[in-house]
Formats: sequence, structure tokens, C-alpha cells
Amino acid sequence: MEALSRLEMALQKQEQILCKALHTDLGKSKTESVMCEIGLVQGEIRWMKQHLGRLCRQKHVRTPLAQFAAKSYQSPSPYGNVLIMSPWNYPVLLTLEPLVDAIAAGNTAVVKPSAYAPVSANALKDLLEEWIVKDSVCRKDMKSLVL
Repeated sequence: MEALSRLEMALQKQEQILCKALHTDLGKSKTESVMCEIGLVQGEIRWMKQHLGRLCRQKHVRTPLAQFAAKSYQSPSPYGNVLIMSPWNYPVLLTLEPLVDAIAAGNTAVVKPSAYAPVSANALKDLLEEWIVKDSVCRKDMKSLVL
């Protein structure tokens, strides 16, 4: 939950930088950037923070007839490592929204921004480096981050 709050604050702080990067790479206006990318990520963070407790709860499911004496449960658990490769057309939304879900689920994530939106990729790199703990960053190059 703390990680999502830190990401939300970092998005608010760097909104102007992300808007300028999206304008440089894709010619998007500030309104389009906020409504179609940054705002949707902020909405996903708020939704996830609000519903995370319910999503992580153990659920009772039907037990097959052959095991009639048993009780069956479905327990959510993290996948472990998640690769997020984002496309060029919505570089902020399609990088950060899956990252929000991966972090909320307790996974680690490898983020690979698109090479076709380099200014946005650098803005995302700066945002993620500011947001995450410095010791948890392991970089091979400027274009991918391991969270």
C-alpha cells in the first residue's frame, strides 16, 4: 500500500514533465496526456488502494463431489517476476498501469519502456527512480528497470 501511495505522489509531482515528454514524443496535448494516460493511472492506483483488501482475501469455492468431506479455498498469491514491455502509443499508461497491478499483487517487475518514445522512457525512468528505494534498482542499461 505504501508503494502505491509513493507512486501516486511521484505521478503528481512529475505530471508536467510527463506531459512535456508525451508532447515531444507523440504530439499529445496536456489535456489528452492527463485524461488518456496520467489520469487513468492515478485512477487505477486509487481503485487498487481501495479494493486491495478484498482482492487479497481467501475465497471459498465449491468442492468437487469426489472430495465432499473437504473444504476448498482459492488463495491469491504473487507470480514472482513480471515483465512489462510497453508500446510506443501510450507509453505512460501501458507502463505504469500494469506496474501498479504487479506491485499491488506483491510481484517484482522488470519494466522495458518503448525505444520509439525515448523522451517518455527517460521521464518514466526518472519517475521510477525517484519513487522506488535506490537499493531495489538493478539496471543493465537506461531502458530497463528491475523493481
